[in-house]
Amino acid sequence: MSKHALDVWVVDDDASVRWVLERALTNEGMQARVFESAEALLRTLEEGKEPDVLITDVRMPGLDGLSVMERIAERGGTPFPVIVITAHSDLDSAVAAYRSGAFEYLPKPFDVDEAVALVRRAARAGKAASGGEPGQPGEPPAMIGKAPAMQEVFRTIGRLSRASMAVLITGESGTGKELVARALHQHSPRARKPFVALNTTAIAADLLESELFGHERGAFTGADSRRIGRFEQADGGTLFLDEIGDMSPALQTRLLRVLAEGEFYRVGGQTPIRVDVRVIAATHQDLAHAVAEGRFREDLFHRLNVISIRTPPLRERREDIPLLLAHYLREAARELGVEPKSLAPEAARMLAAFDWPGNVRQLVNACRRLTVVAPGPEIRADDIPAEFGGLNQGGTTLDQWAAGLRIWAEQELVRPGAPPLLDTALPAFERTLLRTALAHARGHRQEAARLLGWGRNTLTRKIRDYDLDA
Repeated sequence: MSKHALDVWVVDDDASVRWVLERALTNEGMQARVFESAEALLRTLEEGKEPDVLITDVRMPGLDGLSVMERIAERGGTPFPVIVITAHSDLDSAVAAYRSGAFEYLPKPFDVDEAVALVRRAARAGKAASGGEPGQPGEPPAMIGKAPAMQEVFRTIGRLSRASMAVLITGESGTGKELVARALHQHSPRARKPFVALNTTAIAADLLESELFGHERGAFTGADSRRIGRFEQADGGTLFLDEIGDMSPALQTRLLRVLAEGEFYRVGGQTPIRVDVRVIAATHQDLAHAVAEGRFREDLFHRLNVISIRTPPLRERREDIPLLLAHYLREAARELGVEPKSLAPEAARMLAAFDWPGNVRQLVNACRRLTVVAPGPEIRADDIPAEFGGLNQGGTTLDQWAAGLRIWAEQELVRPGAPPLLDTALPAFERTLLRTALAHARGHRQEAARLLGWGRNTLTRKIRDYDLDA
């Protein structure tokens, strides 16, 4: 970095952004030069002039910021750090920016002091960023969030987009640890290879070894044929091990050996199996504390904890709750084949103020439930049950339902010509519970029958009677 005042160039089609950055950089003793288009910037670069640091917007008329970085890379590698700013603060934008060689990714609206500090850090790093291929446009991001805590998750995924190192994801249950693992895989060099996920608590302890490493025929009672384990299934790709903190000491030892040596034996096998697998682990536990208590191997902890990502709970990213509610209400409507429901302002405020102890998983289930049970196209405050921060916090959901049913029955009894109460209420009752059970079971009829306490034949008959086949 030269000893003269830092020469910082800014390209953005928004005049207000150019003005704010030019003023802030100048006030800090830097030389700021602004461009309203990528084409104007490139013409200046072709004259042989270069900045110490470039700040560029992503989406602009004509050439966008990622195309600018590609043009710079074609000149023989990025010779100066590039800071990417964008109003589109989603995961794909973050990954695309880093893959294109960005030094850092800064979502709008940004703090001006933070931007200036980032320019100084970029200048100190010198030629840290190197050019690369722009990221390919992917599917709509499954991860949603504009909160600073989620932006940090996006940044980390972006920084790791060219790496295959082990990652430990920590966070409370329901915060989306598997989504982060899938994003790490999708935006890695292993993206075209398998992504294999295993929740270690979902498999009985005595079967987990076979599940991970496979077994040979005759290895134990019931082993009638050879089984390929999850490590072999994930060869060349990524193996996601959820709730790693609950793994037994013996399996911890075997896992450590695989990570260290890249090979293992199937249960009952004599031939070593070599694999190339990236392991991403996740836990809701404090593994450092588990190590201190002797419940988790310290050497395995360090093997897994090369990079750590913490998924924030919803109460730490409340500004994301409206975005998540809108998204998952649309998803619930799509699953159920109905029109998406909207939230009345008071209902939206109520849900945004709720602490969501079950995090995103609980919010998703709430959206499914509200889509099923809210009677109109708009979800009102009195539609929200107490368990999601609704009214009448002292009562139970069943008590509230019974009270509403009693009011309806009293109104029906005084209505001239009203049919018998059960002729109207019983079909509505059964139809509501049936739809709810089917939604919870994702359409699996045997599971829905179990939830309702019916036999499969009864469920099939009721679906036909109530015309719910669709």
